[in-house]
Amino acid sequence: MYKIQTFNSLAAKGLDRFSSDTYQHGPDVSSADALMLRSQKLHDETLAESVIAVARAGAGVNNIPVGEYAQRGIVVFNTPGANANAVKELVAAALLLGSRNIFDAMNYVQTLDQVNDSAEMHKLLEANKKHFAGSEITGMTLGVVGLGAIGALVANMALELGMKVAGFDPAISVESAWRLSSRVQKVDSLQALVGISDFLTLHVPAIPETRALISAEILARCKPGTRLLNFARDEIVDLPAVIDALDSGGLVSYISDFPHPELLGRKDTLLLPHIGASTREAEENCAIMAAEQLMDFLENGNIQNSVNYPDTQMARNSGFRITFCNANVPKVLGHVLTVLADHNINVIDMVNLSRGDFAYSIIDVENQPGPGVMSAINATEHVIRARLLLPAS
Repeated sequence: MYKIQTFNSLAAKGLDRFSSDTYQHGPDVSSADALMLRSQKLHDETLAESVIAVARAGAGVNNIPVGEYAQRGIVVFNTPGANANAVKELVAAALLLGSRNIFDAMNYVQTLDQVNDSAEMHKLLEANKKHFAGSEITGMTLGVVGLGAIGALVANMALELGMKVAGFDPAISVESAWRLSSRVQKVDSLQALVGISDFLTLHVPAIPETRALISAEILARCKPGTRLLNFARDEIVDLPAVIDALDSGGLVSYISDFPHPELLGRKDTLLLPHIGASTREAEENCAIMAAEQLMDFLENGNIQNSVNYPDTQMARNSGFRITFCNANVPKVLGHVLTVLADHNINVIDMVNLSRGDFAYSIIDVENQPGPGVMSAINATEHVIRARLLLPAS
């Protein structure tokens, strides 16, 4: 029986993936094998020694001490792309809100609540609608910063709306490149991208390399009249620099899912309460993906969409499987294989991959290792955590 401690409100469709005869899950589960959560902050939480995995039903992992958990052999999963369509649709709405003055126009209509005569209201509307004239986005250039799951969807959507699209992503994956339309212009630098963009939309994770990515220097290079959209992460923009750019007219508007007190009441900002992924479908997709990744890891040792260990999968070739996390230094795998050989354990198949300072191995063996074997592997220098997975009952 695997035990999953849950936090926050998780979609039932995801939790239903855990069969009742194999899994126990809930907020009050103790001695859990894994955690599943959305926004729960874990930086100050004390985790039980039994925890070997954490799955976040969402893309960002700012609420999880990823590096610390890697050192403890705790694999952290996220769900990239599961909420991509929800964010894409909100960006589409933001493009139109930012170009057509829709918000102010709607608010103006509500000021006519004391006008009881339809003819008089029509006269007022016709006389004042010129104040809410906007621009069409067809033919404008959308600059997309980050061409992952969300960025690629946004780029392709904008093309269908008749926009020109340029993108910048120095770390684009092969998978993302396949998803991206060939009509998207690839540029070599962020500086070059902002110089040609009428709208600039951000779709990169919040990591040390992207903190304050949209800086005063970048904003100074923006095309005059640029509209900036941030539906990625708050930390990606230098807020004082954005305010200065708005005050000087360098930016026409800032549309963000991350409000700040300094931005309230401004006519040149449109602020939303972090609802980019707040759709029923996105929450269900994230919960399902998180649950399925946890199940595959707990039952088979496979890793997919981890943020601190390499993605590592291998089909089950035998009933007995050994997995282990280790520091990414030479000879660790060789020492583990020596332990198996010394105990007459025959290896059928294996895979070993590394990511940064850490590595992960899956080894299928012919016969069941005894407790002494697993103790010896766990005692091997630089091995962080080893597990033995038995055949499914």
